[in-house]
Formats: sequence, structure tokens, C-alpha cells
Amino acid sequence: MSEQEERAPEESALDDRLAQLEEREREVSKLRRKLHERLASFPNESTEERERELSKERQELHVEIDALRARRSSLRLERTKGEE
Repeated sequence: MSEQEERAPEESALDDRLAQLEEREREVSKLRRKLHERLASFPNESTEERERELSKERQELHVEIDALRARRSSLRLERTKGEE
């Protein structure tokens, strides 16, 4: 199996994982927006705590998404260089 063929499954796995994480990020962002609206009208500690939890999860998702995008870009660059 060539080096390019070995990278293809990893890229595919990265694409799949990225899609999952990006979908979760959209869900978390939507929930946060709703909580912000609720907090603007009816501030309370439990809603504030939930917003903090969602914010932390969203930040963690962004870190993982950024790392996977960087890895995918690196793989694609390596593949492109190998094709030259």
C-alpha cells in the first residue's frame, strides 16, 4: 500500500469526526443563544451555570475542531507534495 493510500483513510476519518464536532458545535451554539435570550429576560443562577457549561463545551469543541482541521490540512499538503 502506498503512502498516499495509507493517508486516505485517516483523512476520511478526520472528515467524519470534524462533521460530528461541527454539528455538535452548532447545537451548543443554538442552545447558548437561547440561554442568552432567557438570561436577558429572567436572569437566575441555574441558567447562568448552564450557560457557563455550554460555553466551556463550545470552547473545547473549537480547540478540537481547530486541531483536526490543522491535521487534515497537513495530510493534504503532504499528499499534494507527494503527487509532484
